[in-house]
Amino acid sequence: MERPNALRWLGYAVGVRLPDRYNDWALYDATSKHWRARYVLQRSIGILPLCAVWLLLPGSIWLRLSLVLMAALVAYFYSCAYMEESVEHRLGRQGFPHNTGRRLRAEAAEAKNAEATARYLARYRTPSEG
Repeated sequence: MERPNALRWLGYAVGVRLPDRYNDWALYDATSKHWRARYVLQRSIGILPLCAVWLLLPGSIWLRLSLVLMAALVAYFYSCAYMEESVEHRLGRQGFPHNTGRRLRAEAAEAKNAEATARYLARYRTPSEG
């Protein structure tokens, strides 16, 4: 799996389509164990420059910090509210069929739940209880 360099990753974080050779990495990015944290980090790339500009506005530091805090909270709220749809759209832009990410994450969760159920049954159920 080829990982994009820093410049390509920055473009990807703000919505630029990666070349096809990075498709495996894009799929991993959208379906890995920490896909939500990766998504929030990518959204931060778009939010931080705006926050920096707002800090340069005239006014008291408390007013500017309050503006930055409120704007960042709203931006993160809406980004996270549409997280799955945004990730699916990004995968679609990379050429994957609709709902690929959801399907792969659901399959991984199902496998993880099956393992946990098997461990539970092995530990807390006697063979006669079945």
